Amino acid sequence: MSAAAPEAIRTGARGEAWARLASETVLVRGALSVIGLHVVDDRFLQPEPGQAASDHLVSGSVPLVMISAAAIVYPRLRPGLRASLALLFGYFGVLAATEAAYYAANGGPSGDDYTGLLSLVAGLLLLGIGSTTLWRSRRQSSNRARRYGRRLLIAAGVVLAAGTVFLPTSVAYVVTHTARAEVPWAELGSAFEEVQFRTSDGLLLKGWYIPSQNGAAVIAFPGRSGPQKQARMLARHGYGVLLFDRRGEGESEGDPNAFGWGGERDLYAAAAYLRSRPDVDPSKIGAIGLSVGGEMLIHAAAHSDAFAAVVSEGASGQSLRDELANPGLRDRLLDIPAQVSLVAAMTLFTDELPPPSLESEVAKIAPTPAFFVYGEHGQGGSETKPNKGFYATAGEPKEIWEVPNGEHIAGITTEPEEYERRVIGFFDDALATRD
Repeated sequence: MSAAAPEAIRTGARGEAWARLASETVLVRGALSVIGLHVVDDRFLQPEPGQAASDHLVSGSVPLVMISAAAIVYPRLRPGLRASLALLFGYFGVLAATEAAYYAANGGPSGDDYTGLLSLVAGLLLLGIGSTTLWRSRRQSSNRARRYGRRLLIAAGVVLAAGTVFLPTSVAYVVTHTARAEVPWAELGSAFEEVQFRTSDGLLLKGWYIPSQNGAAVIAFPGRSGPQKQARMLARHGYGVLLFDRRGEGESEGDPNAFGWGGERDLYAAAAYLRSRPDVDPSKIGAIGLSVGGEMLIHAAAHSDAFAAVVSEGASGQSLRDELANPGLRDRLLDIPAQVSLVAAMTLFTDELPPPSLESEVAKIAPTPAFFVYGEHGQGGSETKPNKGFYATAGEPKEIWEVPNGEHIAGITTEPEEYERRVIGFFDDALATRD
């Protein structure tokens, strides 16, 4: 009897452990199924307006394969790996819900937002299961120094992974799934028209147009909010001005991408719309791009002769290719692991490869006149070297201006008179007096 008692205890403990694992597996698989449901809903069943399921084959299929594999192997793993897996997919479940939370707070939930909110609940459940499993499976047998040394190494690894993988992945997901949902109030100082046009890949974009008084027109980009000061300035000098919501923003169709990958297609469509206007001379179309708009404009001008003059303000870089190509960024070697994660996640979430480096594109703009503007303190001073590099690489005709004491895309407020003199003078030379 004395020998049978410990065996019975061990048998009971094993039975309790198996029962706990079975319950844990049911909960984990249920939560994974909810997250997978949201992926299917978001990527295939209810994509953004203007998008089809075929546009999201990679961004939808890869997460589903990973979720399915996790559900299959979960009960076969040791506690530490189970906890890590639950925490990893809990993180993804919460991340996948950011889109739903954002749009629910800006106009109310709709479409796939409902499964997105369920993904939030599932993600939090997985985080709780992972944390509990990790706590229960912590080692107690080794000596204290070894035990706490091991935990310290694990904590250091988590911090490193957070900075080089999880944070960049979070940024990539947010900038490719959320954008300004509302249309701002129009303060253009001139009469304007509501307009719309389609891109080469079939997206309907909407915006405002101030008719031209001098036969020339300028695209002020991106969006209908940021470029309004530039629009008022251009309109005062008789230029037609087109502002529009880029893809995935405001009233325009498509998936958002705050980094502007593929956004040059929107600029091609905008230029085509202006060429169709009776008040615009097709040879007198210019564009001014702010921040990421300036970066997208560099790509567009490098591959199209639709623009007779371009102003890029506050451009620096869009991906790892710029990190490696721009002399102003190459010295930030510690950023490269995070940039690799960011680009990989962006590629997955957008089904699109990163664009060429801006430096390689700038050389293709000539003979279109190009004007590079940047703030002395823009983005902590990191705009200086890239823009000087752009200017050195660009062909003639070209201009460059460092706004004294200027911040990012703040030239029009920091030095308003000088900004107007330089920008309007540039467009006058290239457009208004062009024969």
